[in-house]
Amino acid sequence: MLQIDGDRFLADLHMLRSFGAAGVGKGVVRPAYSEADVAARRWLATQMKGLGLRVEIDAMGNLFGLAEGPSLLLGSHSDSQPEGGWLDGALGVIAALEVARAAQEAGGPAVSVVSFQDEEGRFGVTTGSAVWSGQLSLADADVLKDDAGVALGDARQAMAGMVTGDVAPDLFTGFIEMHIEQGPALDTSGEKIGVVTDIVGIRDMKITFEGQQNHAGTTPMHLRRDAFQAVSAFNTLLNDRLRNVVTPQTVWTIGHVSLHPNASSIVPGRAVFSMQWRDADTDRLARMETIIRETAAEVAQTQGMTLSYGTLLGLEPVAMDTRLRSALEAGAEAVTPGNWRKMPSGALHDATNVARFLPVAMVFVPSIGGLSHTFAEDTAEDDLVAGVLVLAHAVAALGSGA
Repeated sequence: MLQIDGDRFLADLHMLRSFGAAGVGKGVVRPAYSEADVAARRWLATQMKGLGLRVEIDAMGNLFGLAEGPSLLLGSHSDSQPEGGWLDGALGVIAALEVARAAQEAGGPAVSVVSFQDEEGRFGVTTGSAVWSGQLSLADADVLKDDAGVALGDARQAMAGMVTGDVAPDLFTGFIEMHIEQGPALDTSGEKIGVVTDIVGIRDMKITFEGQQNHAGTTPMHLRRDAFQAVSAFNTLLNDRLRNVVTPQTVWTIGHVSLHPNASSIVPGRAVFSMQWRDADTDRLARMETIIRETAAEVAQTQGMTLSYGTLLGLEPVAMDTRLRSALEAGAEAVTPGNWRKMPSGALHDATNVARFLPVAMVFVPSIGGLSHTFAEDTAEDDLVAGVLVLAHAVAALGSGA
């Protein structure tokens, strides 16, 4: 068993939170390529060098600390949502650092560490690991824009001076990602660990309704081509039409709406909104896409709108590797006997992309109140340490040649 220093691990986790610390509680604002994100990656690179790991940063800003020879890769991401918590992604990176330290102190096995860039989707869907795994070309990634219209190709110049070159997946024997659950299952049950069985698939695209901008006081209601009313009608119809297609685990979200010109006395002439849906079944994801497009087209025709779509982004559902998962299950039983569960992940993770090249597995710790993507996100520190102990147990059992 590798010897984990819980105090050292927690100190590092709190230190990472200091980059972009904001809001109440343990909130963090550290979007991809922001000043806080770049500063955090510089600090992480220093920690990796201190372990004797070779630091490499690719053109996307994915940060690797590489052990010598074949190694097991651990990590997650260190960027945050526009208003995020201190653990989402950061936990997996700092847990990886602690296990890498413990492995070095024990004389092995070889452990490498990664913090992928833009997992939180400022520009797309797990963009950094999508490019690293070949799911998305760098050229295609560069033209993606955030909600403020900034192109990824411009944003990543903030890290241009840190880039060393590409990192090949064949350096690694497998990938394990530790994460908070981001849901209520473990917190509700009182269980301490979740070993992930599979990760759901996701589809994400922007939809635009273009109507007619006009005066809010003089334009009769029956003559309006109000783009926001089109969004509202679309949402109502969609919820009804998906009812007989989805399962209780299926989710869909309109999470961002941009109105033009966004003024109180103007009928909005254009609405651009995000449409995202997630499910563990690829066929169901496709059926949902058909319904979404048909519903949008019907609303556009009925309300006199021009309809257009952005690029459809997505990832397929992924099952966890049996051997890596079994090692985590054994670790969970050793650390928290009888107080853990097998469970799917309804949230998307970098492991989905990494699975294109490597066997992958994931382990969860509870999220208090099931809260994530909010300043209120938190996990009891004893549970955080328990998760690292499970990860360390699995790494020791697997060795470098996982």
